[in-house]
Amino acid sequence: MRGFLEEFKQFIDRGNVLDIAIGVVIGGAFGRVVSSFVADLFTPVLGLVIGGVSFQDLVWRIGGTPEAPVMINYGSFLQAVFDFVIIAFAIFLLVKTINSMQRKRDAAPAVPPPTPPEVVLLTEIRDILSRGSR
Repeated sequence: MRGFLEEFKQFIDRGNVLDIAIGVVIGGAFGRVVSSFVADLFTPVLGLVIGGVSFQDLVWRIGGTPEAPVMINYGSFLQAVFDFVIIAFAIFLLVKTINSMQRKRDAAPAVPPPTPPEVVLLTEIRDILSRGSR
């Protein structure tokens, strides 16, 4: 049991586990923001444009009785598809921006490290000696 706990502690101590946890939390919050954007802003405007249709009301009755109908709620499915497309597009824009910044950084000329003072001094001595031997 002690070995198992030690192995678990090593696993948790890795930095990438924390990074994944942070990514999951931020991703969940981002998903809720996008879902609200789609449900509260995008879908009503789209419904107005296409004639006042509410996506949540879109159903297909496939059977059952009038008291207990069997329905396919394809409006909820369309809502989820809109959420997915907008989230995917937002992530695409984020990755595209990060890649663009990375390319700019990689394309920038590399600044050479400063020459150590000992090397500068030795170079000056070499130059003085080479001028004196002529």
